[in-house]
Amino acid sequence: MTDLKMIIDGKEVESVSRQRTDVINPATEKSAGSVPKGTAEDVEKAVKAARQAYKKWSRLTPAERSGMLLKLADALDKDVQRLGEMETSQTGKPLKLSLNSDLPFANDNIRFMGAQARMLEGASAGEYAAGYTSIIRREPIGVVGSIAPWNYPYLMAAWKIGPALAAGNTIVLKPASNTPFTAIEIAKAALAVGIPEGVFNVVTGPGAEIGGALCRHDDVNMISLTGDTATGKKIMEQAASSVKRLHLELGGKAPFIVFEDANLDAAVQGAVVAGFVNTGQDCTAATRIYVQKSKYKQFVDDFVGHVKKIRVGDPLKPTTDIGPLISKEQRERVAGFVDRARKAGIEVLTGGKPLDGPGFFYQPTVLAKAKHEDEVVQKEIFGPAVVVMSFDTEEEIVQKANGVEYGLASSIWTSDVTRALRVSRELEFGEVWINDHLPLASEMPHGGVKKSGFGADLSRYAFEEYTNIKHVMADLSGEVRKGWHFTVYGDQA
Repeated sequence: MTDLKMIIDGKEVESVSRQRTDVINPATEKSAGSVPKGTAEDVEKAVKAARQAYKKWSRLTPAERSGMLLKLADALDKDVQRLGEMETSQTGKPLKLSLNSDLPFANDNIRFMGAQARMLEGASAGEYAAGYTSIIRREPIGVVGSIAPWNYPYLMAAWKIGPALAAGNTIVLKPASNTPFTAIEIAKAALAVGIPEGVFNVVTGPGAEIGGALCRHDDVNMISLTGDTATGKKIMEQAASSVKRLHLELGGKAPFIVFEDANLDAAVQGAVVAGFVNTGQDCTAATRIYVQKSKYKQFVDDFVGHVKKIRVGDPLKPTTDIGPLISKEQRERVAGFVDRARKAGIEVLTGGKPLDGPGFFYQPTVLAKAKHEDEVVQKEIFGPAVVVMSFDTEEEIVQKANGVEYGLASSIWTSDVTRALRVSRELEFGEVWINDHLPLASEMPHGGVKKSGFGADLSRYAFEEYTNIKHVMADLSGEVRKGWHFTVYGDQA
């Protein structure tokens, strides 16, 4: 059992409500521990602490902030086994995914941002108007309200913590209510390596109350959210009253496009991994698989054969490929999509049912014979259910791939480099992979367009998201009356 407290102003504290919330292990349906049930009053305390810490933290040299973030990454690396097990206990994701993917990549991103702190760039100083020198300053925004999701709680917390702190901001982080453990542990590690009190605060509790209080608070200068599109819309509405900076990574409905000249074995393998990663609870998951007609039947036969071999079960076993869905409600949501599809005449090639026994498990599912306008093609299912469809021409597939409201991720599978580059130009997605799907790098940006949000995660572009630009313009002449003053006052000399 893991029973943790919130982190406010460098201290482990209970909520003013004195109430606690159980965190359910999705694989067992039993309590994995508990955290405080925070309130708007707790948010007020955390924001006050972050505001008080901001001036000192933002005035540290980049080297000083960098050093602390590098120490944080090192400390987290040393504790990866315990943190990975904790992550799996609250999410149900396979331990092999936590230990070999999520946590190492998250720590690498913190380390990258630690280095990036020393590379804050602007336009070169120079004379862009006669008689004046212009200087560009990039400065921290202030207090950042960060809202992390439940599908990648450790990884998404790191994606928000790293660039915000590196740029000199302070943070109030609200983890998802059902996955709060590892965010608190990162904050505790930050204090242990010397990051000052109040710089990194964590408030746990209901999303509507905690997130709403952050969005409406006048002393919160920016909101960074990873979540679904509906939540993003609410955040925009709540933040509008104070005109906050927003950074939103929202939903996705990624197309996985297989042309007839693709390496079919590689495409099938890639589709299994991309479609069912994290039990399909991934905004970049390949949920719409399109295969050119001449290879459609062969692809589908091979793909379904591989999907039937996916090992579903205890996430602590090294042989488990996918675990449960995050909650009973999420399993019911996925089941609802599949049941409605079946009633509409869409074919279920494999899976399509919950698994018996404890845990929120659902069979890996492949759907076929869906039309472009069907909800399983248009809406984000967020579970282990993918749709396979065929196409004829390049023009047709570009239109279908772009024909959804999302624009986060996509992939193209082909041996024709010219086609790959041409189609990647036409796809309306923030990420386009060629002959693979899912890998990311700390040095390269990740973000969406359309209703998948705006703003970059990862890379120096994310770092810049957490800064304001200031133009400093200095007169070089020392003259009392400038040559242009007559346009406002007096006569031309």
